[in-house]
Amino acid sequence: MKLSLAASVDDYRELARRRLPRLLFDYVDGGSYAEETLRRNVADMRAVTLRQRVLRDMSHVDTGTHLLGHDLSMPLLLGPVGFAGMLARRGEVQAARAARSAGLPFVLSTVGVCSATEVTRDAGGPPWFQLYMIRDRGFMRDLLLKVGALGCPVLVLTVDLPVPGTRYRDIRSGLNERPGVASNLRRVWQGLTHPGWLRDVQMGGKPLLFGNLEGACEGADSIPGMWTWIQQNFDPSVTWADLAFIRQHWRGPIVIKGILDPDDARTAVAEGADAIVISNHGGRQLDSAASSIAALPAIAAAVDRRIPVLMDGGVRSGLDVLKALTRGADACLIGRAWAYALAAGGEEGVNRLLATFRDELRTAMILTGVNRIAEVRG
Repeated sequence: MKLSLAASVDDYRELARRRLPRLLFDYVDGGSYAEETLRRNVADMRAVTLRQRVLRDMSHVDTGTHLLGHDLSMPLLLGPVGFAGMLARRGEVQAARAARSAGLPFVLSTVGVCSATEVTRDAGGPPWFQLYMIRDRGFMRDLLLKVGALGCPVLVLTVDLPVPGTRYRDIRSGLNERPGVASNLRRVWQGLTHPGWLRDVQMGGKPLLFGNLEGACEGADSIPGMWTWIQQNFDPSVTWADLAFIRQHWRGPIVIKGILDPDDARTAVAEGADAIVISNHGGRQLDSAASSIAALPAIAAAVDRRIPVLMDGGVRSGLDVLKALTRGADACLIGRAWAYALAAGGEEGVNRLLATFRDELRTAMILTGVNRIAEVRG
């Protein structure tokens, strides 16, 4: 299949599967344990029904919305994806350019290959920044001050990864395999059998390191080394009290990402969060957790519009975005969707994907009789 013929996220997924070494494709595509929550995210989203309306004047449809002081061309953000620079040459920069062209925020992962400095310089402006808490608080302070000085407008604090979930696919593919002659040969072979990726990324996309964590992640000079560093340095002792540390060094809005329980949503509001993201980390953490779309209505009711409610997980089309809005979301984030498109075709792939999402959202709005995003929730 050619990139120009890709019609759906499933099409981009197949193109990514062909292009990427197995350990990278399985890293993006997989979830934890038996991947029940990963599948449930998609299945429960597909099961949502919409109210079709007819004979309404739909000649003027506006997909735009406003979120945390920013105008968006549609209620969609490119969510944080770790290692995205391993999927295409300087992948975070390419994806950020596509997001900027589409009038959407790009959220840069703490564990992205490209640094916030590089993305700001080469993508036309600063990204939103996603933060993981690591044990070295001095480094975290410096990182917050650095991305703030760059002009990153919003901080997205991910709270559902005190430790990485157990992901069987990453073990089987060799991503989590300890360095050694046999394991190194297996990874080299995966690269050699994917020459397009080898030329574009492994040879042409260096340095392949955690750009935002320069100086903090010694030994993370390979994919397994990066993963080992994450396992050793993410901080499982983080509590709500640590928000005070973050606010001490960050002056902009803070979004709490990883909420699945109404009580945690209420706590986030009480602790001064500016928005929350309902998320099970794409089914990559606690398997058997609720799907995001299933958790959404109760959490939206608990928040009661005091702050924006976003969601990710299972969003595979513009139609899915509208479904989420009807259940109480203000906007959606996508992760795997843009990662597949990036791997399939770089910036052009992400451009095409986002254009498709907007067309699908507009079509769904027309068929449900909704002229503006604000009308969806009523």
